[in-house]
Amino acid sequence: MTETARLPEVEVSLTVNGERVTRRIEPRMTLVDFLRLELELTGSHVGCEHGVCGACTVRVDDEIVRGCLMFAVQADGTNVVTIEGLADGGSEDDLLEAFRERNAVQCGFCTPGMVMTASDLLARYPSASRDEIREFLSGNYCRCTGYQAIVDAIEKVSQSRAGGGR
Repeated sequence: MTETARLPEVEVSLTVNGERVTRRIEPRMTLVDFLRLELELTGSHVGCEHGVCGACTVRVDDEIVRGCLMFAVQADGTNVVTIEGLADGGSEDDLLEAFRERNAVQCGFCTPGMVMTASDLLARYPSASRDEIREFLSGNYCRCTGYQAIVDAIEKVSQSRAGGGR
């Protein structure tokens, strides 16, 4: 049986959820594996490992990315926000509550990626229509909810933030 050769480790430094971290890692480690294995931030999930399902979605320098498609070394010097950081910040409490209220959380596997994507959507398009919400979420897979409850939750927050309540 052959053993996989280890590559020389490199140092990466980045800010994750407001905290500066530095680690020595193999250059081929993905960002999601770095977050989960090195920092024990397990909210971002590893699903398809091809960038298709959205379970590993995180924010890097204010842009959402698929953590499975980005190497941790590519994030060197950046500011990364995970679902843990989003939840701890308090700014998205209404979104998290709407997901809970609307039962947009079933098994929970897709939820961190959905919430990260929804947060980005609401920041970019605060008055998004149901069709726009569906389109924006189209890169995130959910096998449990059928998306209706997720769209309802995001629409509720959009309307509430615009002063329309629901």
